Amino acid sequence: MPNALPIQAVLQHLDDTSETRVTELQEFLRIPSVSAVSSHHNDCRTAAQWVHDQLTACGFATETVETDGLPVIYAEWLKAEGAPTALVYGHYDVQPPDPLDEWTTPPFEPTIRDGCLYARGATDDKGQLFTHIKSVAAWLKATGELPINVKFVIEGEEEVGSNNLETFLETQKDRLACDIAVISDTAQYGDGIPAITYGLRGILAVEVTLHGPKQDLHSGVFGGAVTNPVNALAKMLGTLIDDNGRIQVPGFYDDVIPLTNEEREAFAALPFNEQKFCQSLGIDAVAGEAGYTTLERRWARPTCDINGLYGGYQGEGPKTIVPAKATAKITCRLVPGQDPHKLTQALEQFLRDQCPPGIRLKFTDFHGAPAVLCDTSSPYMAAARLALETGFGQAPVMIREGGSIPVVGSFKQILGVDTLLLGWGRNTDNLHGPNEHFHLEDFHHGTLASAQLWAALGS
Repeated sequence: MPNALPIQAVLQHLDDTSETRVTELQEFLRIPSVSAVSSHHNDCRTAAQWVHDQLTACGFATETVETDGLPVIYAEWLKAEGAPTALVYGHYDVQPPDPLDEWTTPPFEPTIRDGCLYARGATDDKGQLFTHIKSVAAWLKATGELPINVKFVIEGEEEVGSNNLETFLETQKDRLACDIAVISDTAQYGDGIPAITYGLRGILAVEVTLHGPKQDLHSGVFGGAVTNPVNALAKMLGTLIDDNGRIQVPGFYDDVIPLTNEEREAFAALPFNEQKFCQSLGIDAVAGEAGYTTLERRWARPTCDINGLYGGYQGEGPKTIVPAKATAKITCRLVPGQDPHKLTQALEQFLRDQCPPGIRLKFTDFHGAPAVLCDTSSPYMAAARLALETGFGQAPVMIREGGSIPVVGSFKQILGVDTLLLGWGRNTDNLHGPNEHFHLEDFHHGTLASAQLWAALGS
């Protein structure tokens, strides 16, 4: 760690400006930057400009880069000669706030109550992103310099698939060269238990539609004479997973990199109450692949889930028809070693092999991304551990997460770097749901940890 005087000045500045940071975050959260709704795209551009102005005020060279969709904000401070370079990623867009009637206070009127700041985007990802902006601002204000070089890439389409980010990374990869990426868009393990996420599952997402007769038919006149697409789809989907929770697509597990004994022991040592877990979800029992614990299933084993299933009459009361078509949306969460393209093809073939006569199957491949596993023994990871322990007052635990952040894989593939996934929020912060919030103590701890991270990486 560099000598104590610079970091002490930074920490003092953060302490002196804590209330101002909250006020500024509220200003950011008032912007309804919902990327999924076209009528809010001007608001997204307002949020992009707000971020641009913040980084410029810090002393960063900042640029708004137009894409085929919403702009990317790129900023850099590269005056720490001989020091490593960190690339911070975040997003200024947010999820739609619906259902509005379930919010205690309006989603774009940031409100503080019970030590939390309530607003859409409070944790995902405006609040977490803002900690990094304010930590570099504190360094530059208090000392006039940063211990390392820092670049920011902040996009506005994360909540709708980051459709233009890959192109941006490819075309700007020389400019984006760095030693490590930093993302705060995950969570702590539990209340007061900071965490570093070193692994993420990948994903494949598809849709399958079965077409039968050219139109809905009278079930009394035609039932039993033609194949019912809903019946057929239900039967096909029922073969995807066996009674032991194993996915039945041929070759699905061939390339899986299994958990090590050390990982299984580390997961088992984490505080986890299965009964409370069930109660929090309103279920009476867990389920999944036999031979694995709940944490192992959630973080490090593949899945196959039907996300949506529809066909035929959906209105009130009965309607006696043979539907013309039926559709299912399916996602599979993938683990290290699995190839989303290869498994998408295997899933399609598995379903086509079972498609009965009288049915035409349409298969749509939406997207896929591989799983990510980061090197836990790197000096960057050691720096992150030190920063979180200093910022939160407790050593972080090492975890994986079951979700997917495709940009982490893109950073590895395009830029050749690992990512430090440092989550300041909590899984209970209602991300994507009504009454999303950010505990103010986590906001401040996260800002402190971010400031410490630059010092630790610089050493």
